[in-house]
Amino acid sequence: MPRTEDTTTTAGELVPVKFSRLTRRGLILGLSLSQMIALGIGGASLIGALYAGGGILIAYSAPIWAAAIALTWVKAGGRALVEWIPVCAWWAWRTTGGQLLYRRRTVTPRPEGTLALPGDMARLREYTDPETGAGMIHDPTANTLTVVVSVTHPAFVLLDPSEQHRRVTAWGRVLATVCRSGRVATLQVLERTLPDSGQGLAEWWAEHGTHDDSWASTTYRELIDRAGPTGERHATTVSLSLDMKAAGRQIRTAGGGIKGAANVLRQEMTTLISALRAADLTPSGWLTPGEIAVMLRTAYDPAIGPTLERHGQLGQDLATAGPVAVAETWERLRTDSGYHAVLWISEWPRAMVYPGFLAPVTLSTGIQRSISLLCTPLRTDQAVRDIRKKKVEYISDRAQRAKIGQIQDASQTAEFEDVLRQEADLTAGHGVLRYTGLIAVTAPTIEELDTAVAAIEQAAIQASCETRRLVGQQAQAFTAAALPLARRI
Repeated sequence: MPRTEDTTTTAGELVPVKFSRLTRRGLILGLSLSQMIALGIGGASLIGALYAGGGILIAYSAPIWAAAIALTWVKAGGRALVEWIPVCAWWAWRTTGGQLLYRRRTVTPRPEGTLALPGDMARLREYTDPETGAGMIHDPTANTLTVVVSVTHPAFVLLDPSEQHRRVTAWGRVLATVCRSGRVATLQVLERTLPDSGQGLAEWWAEHGTHDDSWASTTYRELIDRAGPTGERHATTVSLSLDMKAAGRQIRTAGGGIKGAANVLRQEMTTLISALRAADLTPSGWLTPGEIAVMLRTAYDPAIGPTLERHGQLGQDLATAGPVAVAETWERLRTDSGYHAVLWISEWPRAMVYPGFLAPVTLSTGIQRSISLLCTPLRTDQAVRDIRKKKVEYISDRAQRAKIGQIQDASQTAEFEDVLRQEADLTAGHGVLRYTGLIAVTAPTIEELDTAVAAIEQAAIQASCETRRLVGQQAQAFTAAALPLARRI
């Protein structure tokens, strides 16, 4: 997964930054474990046939070693064929087990405190913090406790370069703060476009407008009534997930159980709020269970969003916030009132880019989508061990290639330089995070969904990024890309 890097700059100067490449090294000569297994099976069958009977047995065993060679080196969709075997096997198992369809059981009551969500998310539990009123989501399997805060900010692209540089530096301090404690499992930044009900514009006109029978007043009022509900708005949230295993000692000291975990998470919440305010970001308060329920409901049922916004007390119940029906196919997901497709940002810009390079994607109009950035912080000791391991692997791989006379690839050299640069940044006191970027696109029909996905892919190209549709895992990817639960895939 790509990792950002800091570049040296002078105060007030906006300079480009660079992302590390997605590592593609394997065990030996760039081959992964699955490729090595397939190649080993093919080689064993060929050698066994050669020693056992010669030419005729080699011909008989040709389907085995030829298939092994094809599975090892032939690629489809950016992956070797052998790497598609687990994906296809998992998809076949889910298909035969009837796990691609979900229907809510309206008669059978759910256990108290659980979320009405499909699949493996049915085990999630809710907990309300008595001190802050924040809704916390507990995942007993992943052993995490997650809380969500809404954040507002000025338009980054409209700021002058010196102010942009200052805000980028401040956001880097926020990420560095997350890395230091070692108790944060995931930090998720979720930016969504939502259909606007026009309620805010109507309230502003009712309070500040001139209400008379003039032509200007009548025209303005009609414009608000017609154009307000057809607009869209942007909403940003930051989800903080506590690793209850890593914070086990602090949780036991704080009383143990969910209450103890909530006390420890509250410390991380205070630190994050202070860091966000220092970065000139305005946190609007930790989301209550009702506000989280509205987010979950509108993600699965986008058509109900304007209604829930106009009537503030509707839909604020986590026990009923999930979808009524979900149907998953190989490359898309259908929920109550929408079709969804999730794209993975498989390649970040390889060249130097300026902050705000994602503007073509984030500012795309007429498309309902969610951009989720999942940040997994690494403790300093873990990052040091990871970098040391990578250095040894790259050096050993280079020596092995030199022995067999294989030419060193330029991409491998660039990856090794990225590792050295990360080591220098870590030595300078910066944190190391692993990034995963996901884009969930939503539309009311399949045709509109395909059009929107094509537009987002084109916008990603303009942003110097490469995207891939996550086939065979759309349901799991949708929960990570569109829901503020800090879940990984």
